[in-house]
Amino acid sequence: MLSDTLLIVLVTLFGVSFITNATPFFGASYTLLATTELISAGLNLGNFGLIVLATALGATLAKIVLYSGALEFRKTLTRNKNVRLFNEWLQRRSFFLALFVTAFVPVLPLDDYIYIGAGANKAKLTPMLGVTLPAKLAKSAFEIFLEVNGILGLKALTKNLIGFSLVEFSVLFSVLFIVLGVVLYKLDWEALLKRARVITTKSA
Repeated sequence: MLSDTLLIVLVTLFGVSFITNATPFFGASYTLLATTELISAGLNLGNFGLIVLATALGATLAKIVLYSGALEFRKTLTRNKNVRLFNEWLQRRSFFLALFVTAFVPVLPLDDYIYIGAGANKAKLTPMLGVTLPAKLAKSAFEIFLEVNGILGLKALTKNLIGFSLVEFSVLFSVLFIVLGVVLYKLDWEALLKRARVITTKSA
């Protein structure tokens, strides 16, 4: 049976991972907080598994918010060439592989692009969540394991050398990713892909 303290920790971590993943292109790492709470709650396999599950569920369910938001603003989003181009990719087998990889990649909120594009194009949400959950479970387990085993030790080093802690770096990255997200949305990816094909053909 879970203690009241551990239950509060799990609910808090679920909420933090949900909020940070429901915000488009927000790159703050919820696993840093999860690692801190795991160390406080006690390092054991049971606590590790529960915290990984709580953060992964929060991160996965948050994508419903991004998908629903894109679906709500579908008319506006589909005016963008990149969103219309995305519809062609939905029909390819590589789509779910790319979704898993982007959902797993640490720090970078690349799966936000996929969920926004999918929502704007009315893709089926349930299969996407089925791919995202195992990716988020793997991501949380991988990141928290590494952080517990030494990555948090970089905190003192970065603080001394640059004046920022890892958490502050995470917030800074979040701002940069939001700006990057807007820039990537505005780029004409159709033209860039056509240019890349031309260059590839000429060099072949």
